[in-house]
Amino acid sequence: MTRSIAAVLALAMFSGAAAAREAGPPLRINDIAVIGTHNSYKQPMPAATMAKVRAADPAMADALDYAHRSLVDQLDAGARQLEIDVNYDPQGGHYARGSSDPKLQRPGFKVLHIPGIDNASSCVLLTECLGIVRDWSARHPHHVPILLMFNAKDEQNAARGGIDALPFDAAAYDALDAEIRSVLAPARLIVPDDVQGRYPTLRDAVLADNWPLLEASRGKFLFALDEPPAKVAVYRGARRSLEGRVFFINTDEASPAAAYLTLNDPVRDAERIRATCARASSSAPAPTPTRARRAPMTACRATPRWRAARTMSRPTISGPTRGSRAATASRCPTAMSRAATPSASRSNAAT
Repeated sequence: MTRSIAAVLALAMFSGAAAAREAGPPLRINDIAVIGTHNSYKQPMPAATMAKVRAADPAMADALDYAHRSLVDQLDAGARQLEIDVNYDPQGGHYARGSSDPKLQRPGFKVLHIPGIDNASSCVLLTECLGIVRDWSARHPHHVPILLMFNAKDEQNAARGGIDALPFDAAAYDALDAEIRSVLAPARLIVPDDVQGRYPTLRDAVLADNWPLLEASRGKFLFALDEPPAKVAVYRGARRSLEGRVFFINTDEASPAAAYLTLNDPVRDAERIRATCARASSSAPAPTPTRARRAPMTACRATPRWRAARTMSRPTISGPTRGSRAATASRCPTAMSRAATPSASRSNAAT
């Protein structure tokens, strides 16, 4: 009897070791693909405001005529990337004209699409939005890292009946980092310093595949600043990479601060997407039979909307992610959210 038990245990250990070898290295956070939404906070415009916009600019009215479910509903439906537009308002009240919402009088960042025109938001205060996703995370601690992508709004809207945004200077970006840290504890964040580690630059770390392990990153958040070069240069300042910062930035592949790219248009950017994926794949180690080639850097992101009439249904480059009800635009894997080759042992990795 003892010999039989020993034989069974030996067989089980051998089978487990063989399965581990077949499965390959453990997943990192850049080995999964996730579904995301754009303007994730947006609510319907008031009918009277929409009528005025439509009378002046029917095309603009069509573009603004949509809304999202609550952030909680989106997360419950499987979204693991949310996009938020932040407006700098250090004294409070700058964006309050024409609104009776007392939250707009408070100091701090406001989450608004087009201030004074398209103001309806499911969470007007950035701290409110962050609190919602933090509390959802606490109820679902096993979730894969949630990517929060930000636009730092500085558009001048007064000429079309809105409110001119305040500029994002170094002080504004410092305040943005501080406001995020006031809601999310360090243990809940994945920041550039966590990835860079002891490497000379963030780019060096990403090329060395130093993204955190997926299992150690569950229940956490990472932030990306989706802005053009001039604005991310202000955020980066004189840093060699992004030392001390909260956000990863959308920058060119050669930058010491490079870790990801945002490529929003799967039609216009199709050739660049293909070239970027191919270049990243060619720089990575050869794949194992059960694992996709790892792309150390970047590609593009999907920006599906939650209204069927406005979803994009062009062919996908990487397969659809489980658990989402939204259609996706064409995309290839990103540095922070990318699909590994499907296998039975990894089918439940992205939840």
